[in-house]
Order: sequence, then structure tokens, then C-alpha cells
Amino acid sequence: MFKFFKGAVAAVLLTATLTSAATAADTISGAGATFPAPLYAKWAEGYKRTTGVQLNYQAIGSGGGIKQIQAKTVDFGASDKPLTQAELDKSGLYQFPTVVGGVVPAINIPGVPSGKLKLPGAVLADIFLGKITLWNDPAITKWNAGLNLPAMPITVVHRSDGSGTTFLFTSYLSIASNEWKSNVGASDAVEWPTGVGGAKNDGVAALVRQTAGSIGYVEYAYVQKTGIGYALVASKDATWPQPTAAAFKAATAGADWANAPGNYLLVLNQPGANAWPITGATFILMYKEQANPTKAAEVLKFFDYGYKAGDFNANDLFYVPLPANVKTMMRKQWAQQIKSGGKAVYTSPNP
Repeated sequence: MFKFFKGAVAAVLLTATLTSAATAADTISGAGATFPAPLYAKWAEGYKRTTGVQLNYQAIGSGGGIKQIQAKTVDFGASDKPLTQAELDKSGLYQFPTVVGGVVPAINIPGVPSGKLKLPGAVLADIFLGKITLWNDPAITKWNAGLNLPAMPITVVHRSDGSGTTFLFTSYLSIASNEWKSNVGASDAVEWPTGVGGAKNDGVAALVRQTAGSIGYVEYAYVQKTGIGYALVASKDATWPQPTAAAFKAATAGADWANAPGNYLLVLNQPGANAWPITGATFILMYKEQANPTKAAEVLKFFDYGYKAGDFNANDLFYVPLPANVKTMMRKQWAQQIKSGGKAVYTSPNP
């Protein structure tokens, strides 16, 4: 069982060190996605052993991260909802992926073991639309012979804040259900047809854990952290993969980062018997033109450290590291995209 850095999904203070104190920034700051917060905390914990720079990261949700980087109140934003090339250009931003993870339906159904309940995408959408209101509804029981599903009302739990996890989940529901696509849509914040809201992944997990008969959605690391139950979702190939790092990796098998404008790439509902259908990358947002090149360089050094030394942490927390060739591609982009006065702030080291 892995260990989490305490306070990973609250405003946290993480420390790190530079190899050259004379040219280092004293602090760097970031804000945004809770999806990768446990991993960023572990990366910073390891970085602390060799550096002395403070990293202030506020895990406030992807929507907040986008707003804070656009307002220039942090050195980087973090979001599971990638911005399109047009959105990036409008704000003068650049984005790059760090790792891949999976979103899973979190459940609390008395008598139903974790990882046994099967929910096709269309059924999952109907639950979150409020059309299916009891756990023993025939639309659910037809897929779950042998499970003792109770005649218990379903309580839907969703995010109350702007969230990249919500973006991934609602994007998947829009693929699985035309009614969801037409009536609700995909975004980091939507008008939920039913349910109660919780802030951040931790808040949703806590509400599910406290509420018998509930269903929500969280990044898989939070299922492992809290011990709440989870449901299976049918793959595009009509199989029932478990949400594991291998299943998240299978979903990215065809990911073509080289031909993704602005690094905008979604890997939802990908083919493959072992591919988890609600999989996505998480991203970092930075300004292309930097007023403080030292801080910008330090941010990139931190994520370079994550690329180099953080794969063990990623695997331990059920994230999927980027392939080596994609990491190399991103390092080259950093040198090309992030500048100050026309000069690159980052020189790509050996991977």
C-alpha cells in the first residue's frame, strides 16, 4: 500500500531544491487540478531531498487553476481539462502533459462488493441524469446477475467546483449518451440534473463514503486512498476491465502527441479489451512570455525532475508515466515555447 503526502488536496506547501542556489528562484507557485495532486506532492517530497526552493501548490480544481494562471497569480496552472489551441493562443499560454490517470465511479451500496457492479456508459449517464433512481432498477440488474442490489434510492454525488475530473467524466458521458450530450454536455462545470455536490476529489470521496446508496466519480488514486468502493464501466469493446495503471496505459496506446495541436489530446473510450474508458492526461499551463525567467526555468526543472525520477511515484499511485519519447518531445517544446525577451528560459538537459 502506498503512502500519500499529507494535505495533498488542500493548499499545501511543498519544498524543493536547486542544483545552483546562486541562480535559483526562492519559491515557485502553482494551483489547479486535484487529480494529480497526490503525485505532485510525492514528486516535491523527493525533490526536497536535493533542493531548497519552496513550491506552493494549491489543489483547488482545474477551473481554479486555469483562472489563476490567466490572472498571473501563480507561476503555473494545472488542469485535467486541456485548453484548445485557440484558447491557448488567446491567453498567450502553452500547455504540456505530465501523467495519465483514470476516473472511476465511486459507490457505496450496502452488500455490493467493490469492483463487482457493472455499469454500461448509457446506464451510468441515465443515473446521473436522474432517470434511474433505484439500485434494483432493471436497467442495472440486467447487467449484474448474482449481485444482491437493494431497493435503495440512488444518491448522485458530483463536483461542486470547476474540475478537470468533471470534464473527463462528462466528456465520457457525452460519448456514451446522446441525451447527456444534448441536455447537459461536457465541461469542467455543468448544470447537474440531480445530486449533491462536494468540493474536489476528496470532497466527493468523503460524501460517497458517508452516504449509503451513493455514486460519484473520482480519480482512481482517491479510491485507493479512501477505501471507498468502485464500479466497473464497459469498455468500447464491451469488456469489463478493472481500473488499473495497465488499463489506463492501454487506453493511451494510440495517443498521437506529435500531431496534437497545442498538446490537446483526449483518450476517452479508446478501443482495446483492456482499455479503461474514462482515461485522461493532466496538464500544466504556463505563459509563453515570462517576466521572471528564473522562476519559469525552475518550474520546468521541477517537472523535468518528475519526468526523470518520478515514474516510480506515478506507478505507485496508479498513474501512468508518459513514454520516454513523449517526455523528450515536451522538453524540446519547453525550450522552444517558454521564453523571456525572445530567449529560451530552459535548456533541455539529457533525459
